[in-house]
Amino acid sequence: MSDGTAAAPESLGYEAARDELVEVVRRLEAGSASLEDSLRLWERGEALADRCEQWLGSARARLDAATAKDGAKAGSATQERPRQ
Repeated sequence: MSDGTAAAPESLGYEAARDELVEVVRRLEAGSASLEDSLRLWERGEALADRCEQWLGSARARLDAATAKDGAKAGSATQERPRQ
């Protein structure tokens, strides 16, 4: 990451972004980085956190859509049953 070869956050999957974010936090918490490196790590961490939020938001939307679709199917199935 510090050699300038880090992947663009928008190209990372959720797990890769999360794992790198964990590493960034670990390095920041260690407190051994220079001010400039700490700022660079902070900025990278912000970008990685944003990417994780994008993935989670997308996953949430997919789950909501799936549960709404399942709910609609269940609702229409109960409406279609003849009453006795």
